[in-house]
Amino acid sequence: MTGPARVCEHMFMSGEGTILHADLDAFYASVEQRDDPRLRGRPVIVGSGVVLAASYEAKACGVQTAMGGRSARRLCPQAIVVEPRMSAYTAASRAVFEVFKQTTPMVEGLSIDEAFLDVGGLRRISGTPTEIAVRLRSDVLERVGLPITVGVARTKFLAKVASGVAKPDGLLVVPPDGELAFLHPLPVERLWGVGPVTANKLRGRGIATVGHVAQLGEAALVSMLGQASGRHLHALAHNHDPRRVQVGRRRGSIGSQRALGRTPTSAKHASGASGRTPDDIDAVLAGLVDRVTRRMRAAGRVGRTVVLRLRFDDFSRATRSHTLPWSTAHTQTILDAARGLMTAAMPMIERQGLTLVGVAVGNLDNDDRGVQPELPFDRYSGGDLDSALDAVRDRFGSSAVTRAVLLGRDQGLSVPLLPD
Repeated sequence: MTGPARVCEHMFMSGEGTILHADLDAFYASVEQRDDPRLRGRPVIVGSGVVLAASYEAKACGVQTAMGGRSARRLCPQAIVVEPRMSAYTAASRAVFEVFKQTTPMVEGLSIDEAFLDVGGLRRISGTPTEIAVRLRSDVLERVGLPITVGVARTKFLAKVASGVAKPDGLLVVPPDGELAFLHPLPVERLWGVGPVTANKLRGRGIATVGHVAQLGEAALVSMLGQASGRHLHALAHNHDPRRVQVGRRRGSIGSQRALGRTPTSAKHASGASGRTPDDIDAVLAGLVDRVTRRMRAAGRVGRTVVLRLRFDDFSRATRSHTLPWSTAHTQTILDAARGLMTAAMPMIERQGLTLVGVAVGNLDNDDRGVQPELPFDRYSGGDLDSALDAVRDRFGSSAVTRAVLLGRDQGLSVPLLPD
């Protein structure tokens, strides 16, 4: 576990923002340290092939999530590597979200280990936002045994930035009259949407901090980054974020991804820059689509837009999408679309290698088969085959039946997710 909590010295008791961003620290690794006292205070890596999580002791050695296991062990040879226990992480997530919901009914989950909470209007019954945040951290530690960092601010964006700055095991409250003073000295990477490519583009022009971004006009950012990104970053650099905490909103897309790790040089010589054959990549893709479409059917959702996300050995990324003529949760239909996108991307994969594959289906809607009986059944659920496979898996487990192309292959882990 981590050391004593660090609390921002600029906290005060009135005029605070009412949005909290609560984020568990190194979640998987913290659960492992909680459950095995021998791991506490020691560098822990979860996942041997690809790093799924690293304790802060391991991060101090340079270990990062999604890094290949061999690279991680070279950086931190003293690390203890443990295999992931997804059921334990799911149980811990549920317990933490129960604490959130007992703190305020206004909870918007972002992932299994983080959420926004709106505590406005609770002053008379629960105290100030700062007091609520202090008690929330204490309750999570006492009842679930995990450290959690909380940022408090007027906007969702700034609350998330505050929790990121306060990590690990901290609390940071940004006063309304000190928002830009806190935000502007931070590096540009703190802005949502600024990944390595955008950061390099900005830094190449001498734009290194959020304050430097704020000094540019919106038109200059748009000409540099495009309309959507330019407007987005201009707004965030001035802390313009009107979004409210939303409760009960169904997700706009359902997806899954698999980190493959960086390929050893010997494998690259044998199979090209990607280090993986087309059959290997197709098996990964098929497994992801199976997982996504099963989740869609379980949630009663159908979607039109198939999205393929790739990450390469040089850490660059590519996203490709295809919109179908109708909404569906049919596995084969979505797999065919994903395969078309992957085929088009193969020249990039051969040149740049491949470290991550992600598949998502967007433009989701509810499955309204009962409302629109004139549409063919298989446009929605895929007909009897998908339904039969779902029934078998529900009864006998997800590995009871699988595609022939996946036999004998490691399909990766099914990562815990928030319910739809």
